[in-house]
Amino acid sequence: MKTPPESFLIFREELIKARVEKERLQKEYESKLAEMNSELGRLKEQISSQQELIKTTLEYAIRLEENLDNFKTEVANAPTLKKKSFH
Repeated sequence: MKTPPESFLIFREELIKARVEKERLQKEYESKLAEMNSELGRLKEQISSQQELIKTTLEYAIRLEENLDNFKTEVANAPTLKKKSFH
């Protein structure tokens, strides 16, 4: 059997190297993608927590504002109470 030409052997060797490099790059890509997905999950959690905190803060501020309005109304009606004597 005739030996293949040297250029064919070099080409085959380069093809094997390219295939190995492709597999290495694919593994690296998948690793980075998994890392980014993990980071994205953490960021989504943080955003969700911050949104919940903002929602709670707004609800509290609304309640305080309502309480302040009620207090102002009570203070405005207070002069009628001052006319009563405690003695």
